[in-house]
Amino acid sequence: MRPAPTDTDAWNAYLAEGNARQARKRVAADVILRDQAGRVLTVNPTYKEGWDLPGGMAEANEPPDEAAVRELREELGLEITIHRLLVVDWVAPHGPWDDQIAFIFDAGILGPDLAAGVRPYDDELSEAVFLPSAEVADRLQARQRNRLNAAVRAIADGSIRYLRDGVEAW
Repeated sequence: MRPAPTDTDAWNAYLAEGNARQARKRVAADVILRDQAGRVLTVNPTYKEGWDLPGGMAEANEPPDEAAVRELREELGLEITIHRLLVVDWVAPHGPWDDQIAFIFDAGILGPDLAAGVRPYDDELSEAVFLPSAEVADRLQARQRNRLNAAVRAIADGSIRYLRDGVEAW
């Protein structure tokens, strides 16, 4: 039997039980960070194959934009500002992983002194380089490449792109 909302303790326990049965989503939060020449920062993680955009996984109950800021601070020693949302991508279950929501945010343009000093700050990355977006795309896996290309288009036209498993949905 469902308790009355006026019975605060019972009502909260009832809601918590429902919440425990809800699906949980993994959340990834990456950024497009450029230098003054318009090149895009790309990183080489040590914990997985292939290159990636800077960012990472959100912690429990952490907003995606704050996760991106935290990840760049931890991995590159950079304090960035998120300017706007570029891409949201629902990623289907694959391999051992459940589905996830992946965000890409625009983190703007670094000044020449900061860009020249970008390097891995911890052992999760082996390299960090600014490259033309086409070269970055060549280093990424297909789903990530599609996300990057959608983000570049979103920067150009001021839109936000929604993807489903790396393909623009609308």
